[in-house]
Amino acid sequence: MSVKTYSEYLSSINILLAPPRGQETKVLFDVHGEDEPFIMDDIAYDNENERNADQCTSQGCMWGKSSDGKVYVPYVIASHYSSRERSIIERGLQSFQDVSCIRFISRTNQRDYLSIQSINGCYSYVGRRGNAQQVSLDRQGCLYHSTVQHELLHALGFNHEQCRSDRDQHIRVLWQNIQHGWEYAFDKINTLNLNTPYDYNSVMQYHKLRTYAFSGNNKPTMEPIPNPNVAFGTATQMSNNDITRLNRLYKC
Repeated sequence: MSVKTYSEYLSSINILLAPPRGQETKVLFDVHGEDEPFIMDDIAYDNENERNADQCTSQGCMWGKSSDGKVYVPYVIASHYSSRERSIIERGLQSFQDVSCIRFISRTNQRDYLSIQSINGCYSYVGRRGNAQQVSLDRQGCLYHSTVQHELLHALGFNHEQCRSDRDQHIRVLWQNIQHGWEYAFDKINTLNLNTPYDYNSVMQYHKLRTYAFSGNNKPTMEPIPNPNVAFGTATQMSNNDITRLNRLYKC
């Protein structure tokens, strides 16, 4: 896929920048500037060879736990956000403290931290990378509570629900409808499912409307099984399963 500019790409896939019926629709792209990471959907990589990397939590990418049992994740929010936009981001950061041992804290002099900026679209690395780690929450299309939580869960080490190792028992990928070059967005990953069931209502599960962004023929790219009419990807915040997994992974 060859895309000259970010705006041209948005036009080419007809992305909605406002959430339908209260649901967020995140911006998707696979272009990068000289100082930007490679992006696969909304996951960042330093180079293209990392796309098929092993699950990061098996490689030590979790954020460390302090002696008080809390997991402190420093962050910096860029100054280009308005006060209203900043409050949306801060609400998402605060929501983790309410349900887990994760504590997002304003950075002082910590080496490793999340640098939250409006760059191009919505994306994050998976897990702790070291030093300043970009989390892009574009002012045009990403500032919704569920989107903030989604990208922060990536930064904490979580992948998309439809990429779970057991997804073929719950989601049918309609490969024939996927735009050429985007098949890797549906690759399964050898995930740690943490003894939790597949969750159609996970904040990490794509909304059905969003899957059309990958379509090459304006048809859906995945459907639930055995009942194709089951609603999925409608979460407006972390589900109970999302919270359970977070607490189990970090032993909260």
